[in-house]
Amino acid sequence: MKLATKMSTAGVALLLAASMAACSSGVTPAAEPAKSTGATDAKTEAKTDKPVELTFWSLGTNGYEKLAEEYKAVKPNVTIKIQNTADQTAHHNNMLTALSANKGAPDIFMVEIAFLEKFMEAKDKFNNLNDLGASSLKGNYLDWKWKQASSTDGKFQLGLPTDVGPTVVYYRTDLLEQAGIASKPEEFYKEIATWDKFAETANKFKQKTGKTFVDIPGLLFNGLRDQGNEIFYNNNDEFIGDKNPQVKKAYDFTVKGIKEGWVGKNVLWTPEWAKETNDGGFAVMLAPAWMSGVIKGNAKDATGKWMITQMPEGAGNWGGSFLSIPKESKNAKEAYEFISWMDSKDGQLKSYISNGLMPSIPAVYEEAKFKELKDSFYNNQAISVEFAKATKSVKPIRYGKLHDATDSIFKESLSNVQQKGSDPQAEWDSAIKKIKELNKRS
Repeated sequence: MKLATKMSTAGVALLLAASMAACSSGVTPAAEPAKSTGATDAKTEAKTDKPVELTFWSLGTNGYEKLAEEYKAVKPNVTIKIQNTADQTAHHNNMLTALSANKGAPDIFMVEIAFLEKFMEAKDKFNNLNDLGASSLKGNYLDWKWKQASSTDGKFQLGLPTDVGPTVVYYRTDLLEQAGIASKPEEFYKEIATWDKFAETANKFKQKTGKTFVDIPGLLFNGLRDQGNEIFYNNNDEFIGDKNPQVKKAYDFTVKGIKEGWVGKNVLWTPEWAKETNDGGFAVMLAPAWMSGVIKGNAKDATGKWMITQMPEGAGNWGGSFLSIPKESKNAKEAYEFISWMDSKDGQLKSYISNGLMPSIPAVYEEAKFKELKDSFYNNQAISVEFAKATKSVKPIRYGKLHDATDSIFKESLSNVQQKGSDPQAEWDSAIKKIKELNKRS
């Protein structure tokens, strides 16, 4: 789903509240799922089957309730009972509690990427979806996304990929024009195609308008951080953030922006940040595809002034989920039939159109309904095309169980540099020390 690796529990709650404002539109339901994506045959004589109720613990604003209703035309005997929550921490903790007690788990569980590795450690509590037929679907999905929920040898598959969160550059055309900077997506991209050029353009904008170029340090840091194959931890879950040049590059570049004054001082998800998004307090936000709905919700007065282009030096990915089936389920076969239907090409296209979930099936990107979908808020731009371009440049990323806690420590150091005037090197050293202590305790 369009949910980020959380920066804080409160932040996630605010995100989900904001994402409720994302655009929605009716989509004519298909009577049958696409067979090429492994969906169940709608012609099955399901009326003679015994009634089955599947419990589904869902997360965030995803529109799956509507698809569950559509499934009645495919399997009239199957009822999907969805329990949806806006608090991803509580969502995952409830599941861990159920797994520990060996009771209370649902038939279908939605796992967000930031929590995935905790559940991969408990994969013996889940059905191997390859045993249910998922291996035949592997080629339909983005390879890097599929591998995130796979065992190292590829034999075990915890979940079917739902959405992805490729990062792009959201920007205000009116503010760029005030600074004499090209505002059409392809032209603006040329101005920021490398991080060096990005900094030059940022300084030019600051000098011309007196405003900050980028909204906050955290999203700038993320933009560079996520461009590597590894971030803070390697495949053995060993901390490498102190040696990873991409992490240091992200930290140093963010410090550069802070020192040169073109990075804003607001905090993500706060009312002040939302107000500046609306009022034009900054020109650029580096964020995932799912942020498009948040911006629309926060910046209603700026309709037609925002557009999207590509990230300097390639996109990263922030967010996305998977659909898993706990072993406790007594209806694993029926659960798999449902998720493979809902998470098919047709299902993902509908979820994108109705709720903005960026598909993890590349074939969707070639669909006319996807490519030709224009958004009036974004100056009638086909933003889906930009998201698709970004998705293709994403590299596989290893997170690690302590990714969130580690990231928060780096963000705290950057905040100290900006808000307190602390020495950047001293803050870096302090962050590394805290993270190593965190790893020892864990």
